[in-house]
Amino acid sequence: MKRRFPTTSAIVFLLLVSLALVFVIPLMWTVSGALKSAQEFAKEPDRLVPRHIVFENFGKAWRALPFAIFVGNTVFISVVATFGQVISSSLVAFGFSRFKFWGRDALFGVLIGTMMLPSQVTMIPVFLIWRDLHAIDTFIPLIVPSFFGSAFSVFLVRQFFLGIPRELDEAATIDGASHLRFWWSVLLPISGPALATVGVFAFFANWDSFEGPLIYLNSPEKYTLSVGLRMFQDTDGTTAFEQVMAASLIHILPTIIIFFCAQRYFLKGIAMTGLGGR
Repeated sequence: MKRRFPTTSAIVFLLLVSLALVFVIPLMWTVSGALKSAQEFAKEPDRLVPRHIVFENFGKAWRALPFAIFVGNTVFISVVATFGQVISSSLVAFGFSRFKFWGRDALFGVLIGTMMLPSQVTMIPVFLIWRDLHAIDTFIPLIVPSFFGSAFSVFLVRQFFLGIPRELDEAATIDGASHLRFWWSVLLPISGPALATVGVFAFFANWDSFEGPLIYLNSPEKYTLSVGLRMFQDTDGTTAFEQVMAASLIHILPTIIIFFCAQRYFLKGIAMTGLGGR
């Protein structure tokens, strides 16, 4: 007797496929545009399958602008800022999860409340602070804030830390380990999924950041990829869209590679950060 495919499962499957197509179509259109000639893109921009595949757009896009400099700047900012956010967020999460002190819960509530504050609200005051510190047109405003953690990252790591047995703290104390030693040698090595989740989120945020580099960077040799893509538009308003599509693929390729490489740890970290108790 053949097993009937449940109607509910079929509906869910079709819904998931439909949603996947909605998210994939823009990427497919970008790939299609990057492989078209300028003439074909102008005549049939909505055609997903190019009539003639052209790989020269990638070389033209790379040579049109100092892309090597943009890539280097973006890699430097993203890597350093990600490292700073992982370390600082885990250290703050360690304090909120393993220590009991007066006002801890209220302070943590204030920290979480900052997630509801749009960045546009503090944009001007923060800019004035960096201006007075003579940090405009440097990477400092794009990197230093990451070393003070973020509310979302602290929340994720704290939830993971809360699920780690307290017996480890007692064993480390008996062995003479300090609090920092316990955080560095015990908690961090077993918190790979949570730290990978924070790292992926932080890297993606810094790699794709446009607003920050646009505000703080003035010199073209310090631009990131996100800002550099805007330079494809000429002063007369014309744009080589096929080269923009090729450059966009170059831009998103590292994020796709990192996501698939860290997917196992990323999904595990998301699933496990909600298991902790108070």
